Amino acid sequence: MTELRVSHLIDEADEMLDNKFHVGSYCLFMNTDDIQDILSKIRAILPEEIKTAEMILKRRDDIYLEAQSRADRIISEAQNTAANILSESELIRAVREKAAKIQEQVKESCEEMKNKAVEEADTVRRNAYQDAMQTREGAQAYAEKVLNDLEHDIDEVHRIVKNGQEYLARQKEKEKNTPINDYRQEKAAVQQ
Repeated sequence: MTELRVSHLIDEADEMLDNKFHVGSYCLFMNTDDIQDILSKIRAILPEEIKTAEMILKRRDDIYLEAQSRADRIISEAQNTAANILSESELIRAVREKAAKIQEQVKESCEEMKNKAVEEADTVRRNAYQDAMQTREGAQAYAEKVLNDLEHDIDEVHRIVKNGQEYLARQKEKEKNTPINDYRQEKAAVQQ
């Protein structure tokens, strides 16, 4: 509203200047009291206008400072959030690295266990093969010994049988030549 009054007074002063009196091409005449009255009114209104403008400027500065403070706060929060995300990201990365190391250790451990199991299985297989070979050789040696002993025993029995047969043959021969045999022969003849 004050702006309209000041603008109106300036328009009045401008109109007065348009209605001036010319004397030649350089001189002009006007009623200075009217102009002075308008200027006094403008001066009276201007402090009010300046105060309003100053209040508007102060309010604008306050709004700017508040906006700046809010922007700083938002930036700070965003930086904190970014730092937290980065920190969490680093933590996740560290956890993933640790998990990868653990996984690698487990793989190595499993590989070692597998290799050890294969070595032990090979050792057991070799030992079992050696034991089987020793058992086979032992069984063959035992069978050979039993067969040799049996051959020896059979030879011994054969010798005993031969000796018995020879003994019996000699005894038979002796009995033929002995008087009992003559008696038996006579008795056998009588009975016939």
